[in-house]
Order: sequence, then structure tokens, then C-alpha cells
Amino acid sequence: MKYHPVTEKIKSLLFENNCWFETFEHQPVRTSEESAKVRPEYALHQGAKALIVRIKKSNSDKRFVMLVFPANFRFNNHKVKALLGIKDIRFATEQEISSITQGIKPGGVPPFGNLFGLEVIADPKLFKNEKIVFSAGDRRFSLAMKAEDYRDLVKPQVACIV
Repeated sequence: MKYHPVTEKIKSLLFENNCWFETFEHQPVRTSEESAKVRPEYALHQGAKALIVRIKKSNSDKRFVMLVFPANFRFNNHKVKALLGIKDIRFATEQEISSITQGIKPGGVPPFGNLFGLEVIADPKLFKNEKIVFSAGDRRFSLAMKAEDYRDLVKPQVACIV
């Protein structure tokens, strides 16, 4: 099956860094709950939810960042605003996500915001899991890896956002 090029990019990055990982091909999913059903070996809290949001400090200072946290949580608007010193935050639109990720659809966005030039902020609860699992560039393809390897490769800012 042919997947988005970022899928191979992530797998190559893991191979090159001698990281343990496993992959899953499954029916297309969009939500974390749907994903957990097609990956029964992993619990919902092991899912790494990756959201692209647009933050706004002022009318001239707007940018996109990636928030990553366990899939059984929602991010806390107030915590993110306080952390980043911003006045407004919103979800990226499907069109914005496609533009930022060169065509990945919502539900397939991997937590590797660094591959798209995005700042990545991860909640520390994510790293309470030995292994995490996520969509890796396609709604039909998931990848599991060690949470510490993810932290070493992506180097996210770790802060409480849930």
C-alpha cells in the first residue's frame, strides 16, 4: 500500500537511530477512539494525539505549533495560552493542515511536528507511557515506539498542557 512520504521518513529516522518500533495497517481512522479500536494491543492513553493549532500573540504575530498529549485527554486552552503568552488559539483548518504537512489529512498527522518546521509541545503525561502509538502520516497506518525515543528524536518542549 502506498502511504504519504512522511511515513517512510519517520520509519527511516527510527531505523537510522536504532529505535524499536512496530507498525500497523488498518482501516482508515480519524479520531483517537477509532484508532484505539484498531490497535487493541495499546490503550487509549498510549495514543499520542498530535494537534496543529494556530496561536496568536498579536495581529502581526501568528504561527502554528503542534500540541502532543495522551489521547485520553484534551488540551487545556488556559494552560497553553499562559505557557506561550498568547491571547488566542484555534485549531488549524483542514486546508491549513494539508498545506503545512504537504497533504496529510486530519487523523493522520504524526506527532513529528519537527518534520514540518513546527514547534512541538508535549505534555509530560505522555512520557509516563513506556510506548506510544500514533498515526504516521496516513489514517490507515499507525506506528508504535518507545516514548523516550520519541522525546530524544523530536526534542519537544515538555510542559503541562492538559
